[in-house]
Amino acid sequence: MAPHGRFPRFRFAAGLAAALVLGTLSAARAEPAFTDPWPAVGDAAGRIVAVPSHSPFVPTEIGPDAPATTARVTYYPPAGADAAHKAPAVVLLHGAAGIDENREPAYARQLAAMGIGAAVVDVFGARRDMATSFTDRVIRITETMALADAYATLAWLKARPEIDGSRVAVWGFSYGAMASVVAANAAIADRFAALYRLGGTRFAAHVAFYGPCIIDFEDPRTTGAPVLMAWGDRDAIMDTTRCQATAAALRRGGSRVQTIVYPGAVHQWDGSRPGPRPIGRLLNDCAFHVERDLTVRDGHLGIAMSGSFTRKIILAACVGSDGYLIGRDDAVRAKSDRDVAAFLSAAFGLAGRS
Repeated sequence: MAPHGRFPRFRFAAGLAAALVLGTLSAARAEPAFTDPWPAVGDAAGRIVAVPSHSPFVPTEIGPDAPATTARVTYYPPAGADAAHKAPAVVLLHGAAGIDENREPAYARQLAAMGIGAAVVDVFGARRDMATSFTDRVIRITETMALADAYATLAWLKARPEIDGSRVAVWGFSYGAMASVVAANAAIADRFAALYRLGGTRFAAHVAFYGPCIIDFEDPRTTGAPVLMAWGDRDAIMDTTRCQATAAALRRGGSRVQTIVYPGAVHQWDGSRPGPRPIGRLLNDCAFHVERDLTVRDGHLGIAMSGSFTRKIILAACVGSDGYLIGRDDAVRAKSDRDVAAFLSAAFGLAGRS
């Protein structure tokens, strides 16, 4: 028969050893952090998930009465994260041409490899019944719908056990960048928070790559989250004066704002297409003014945007015939990787690693 107390001492020793092993494993777990350079893109496949969303045409329609939609989201889970080790995440919003495989999914795979969750939102894919051609999509599928999907994805990520809902950023490109900046507006955020039952959760940071600065708010109050706006000095669709005015308004509203202009860069320096080559039409004469009650009014004609008919009239009056240059530039992309890493590391409270 074992001496009195032998088994309790054995259990204590075994438990201590297990705790030491678990502590070693926990210490060995790589915390999420940006690397320099960012890791190779790889071919990790995301998981397509259906996220309940809505399709409000304009901000005044944000609410439960807006048409129900199922957002199409591709989720890339963060490496090394679980319920005990929650990770930050990024929601990515594409441009007017849709998802570019060398942009949104590429960034998402890199973020996930660094321990940061990523969700690529296909705003157009979820609304193929509304429009399929480029022109029809721009007229019928609005920035507010992109915002609806972005906030719906924030709610979905918040419910994930491996994601820290208080550390989710939104990163948009061109058309999606406009939505990313608008998402920082307090009145807009409050409406979506009520719709998706987010409570006090808001996006922790906003990144906008080459998003035309054509929207302003009568009430500039923001959620207080920081904003990064970046564009190239050879991008004709970007009016530096208006973008700096947008940044100043965001600062007045309560956000810390960083603007970066990359010398020699054109539109979509991180996309698939080589260049520079001309494309599209300029939006520089467009001006969308969002009134205190969230009515969107054209700054020139005074027309309230209420549906696809009025939106078409407004765009027809302000969209020019001249195009702008796009073109991939890997050197600029390397710089923008470092800038985004620094910005999001600060917003997420992450330490860097090499």
